[in-house]
Amino acid sequence: MTEITYHSLATTQYDKIIEVWQKSGLPVKPVGRDSSENLRRQIERTPEFCIGAYIDEMLVGLVLATSDGRKGWINRLAVMPEFRGNNIARTLIRRAEKALRKAGLKIIACLILDDNLPSIRLFQSEGYSNWSKVLYFRKTLDDTF
Repeated sequence: MTEITYHSLATTQYDKIIEVWQKSGLPVKPVGRDSSENLRRQIERTPEFCIGAYIDEMLVGLVLATSDGRKGWINRLAVMPEFRGNNIARTLIRRAEKALRKAGLKIIACLILDDNLPSIRLFQSEGYSNWSKVLYFRKTLDDTF
């Protein structure tokens, strides 16, 4: 396989980002939370937290990390199925962790659906553990999010 390179996503890559998410099986809400405008703002605000994996300049995986000021979050980790098994997801996690640590964060978390066994195993292998003392509650004010 050709060398895999990693660097910040560009705001002009919206269609490619959506394609990676869709091919990876992630739900996409292009009218709401995943709109071009929302993604552009996130990339512009924290480009170091928005990391793409590339093979010959083709986007094959990505991760979006965020911070609430106290805790770092790894969000929207995706690798196109035909490129899985090459440590791309693992490298994206580590690069996101590095960026979050550089921002001074000491706790990094992620949310994983309970039936997503590959992601659960991946994060466990990277030292993450299920902290069952937390219950996740949410209130959706707009069904596009």
